[in-house]
Amino acid sequence: MCVNETKKEILPQEHIVMTKQKLTINNLITLAKQFCEQESKTPNKELFGVTDGKAVGTHIEHKFKDFLLSKYDLQVGSSASGIDLPSVEINTDIKVTSIKQPQSSCPFKNAQQKIFGLGYNLLVFVYDKQDDAKTKTALLDFVSCSFIEEERTADFQTTTALLQMIENNANVEDIFAYLNDRNIPADETTLINMAEQILKNPPKIGYLTISNALQWRLQYGRIVMLKDKISGITKIIDKC
Repeated sequence: MCVNETKKEILPQEHIVMTKQKLTINNLITLAKQFCEQESKTPNKELFGVTDGKAVGTHIEHKFKDFLLSKYDLQVGSSASGIDLPSVEINTDIKVTSIKQPQSSCPFKNAQQKIFGLGYNLLVFVYDKQDDAKTKTALLDFVSCSFIEEERTADFQTTTALLQMIENNANVEDIFAYLNDRNIPADETTLINMAEQILKNPPKIGYLTISNALQWRLQYGRIVMLKDKISGITKIIDKC
């Protein structure tokens, strides 16, 4: 007695599509470390003689995004979306800056960002660039790379002072007066509301230096030199 067997169709190798895994924060941190180690050893012809920090940063950001896309499924942001990796799971902006002056700018959304954080995580790459005239290449040695969770992206001095005031039993009027003296960019009503919110939900200490401007000016010197283990901050590369 013969039994009919259903033959399975075998697809040619080129028709097999591998589904990429979704990017996670842990994956992002792991790949950032790999990228820094790889790029620190790779001569770069495109950046030879380039002194514009923004151009260097844009080049590295695009290269890192391509590196991520080659390995994982992820949402990449545009200038309209505001941050580089805008998905709910990742919610991270990429910053690339020189060790000579580790800083960058970001859009001003509201005055609360200086106290409660930017509203998204930061992945900060800090490089030391050296040009080689003989080979006409540039080498970017990534001396620091940190992942900063959004709750730690507030201003260090402001949050430290506010927490000290709360410990000393400050009231709404005290907090309002401090915010006003610090020239927090908001009107009186907003500052009063912020003072009430600060007392109800005290912020965590931020580790950025944030300067008031049409755009926030973010400085990362404290992060680069940080040696203590702080919850919410992952030092991925630390050669400083």
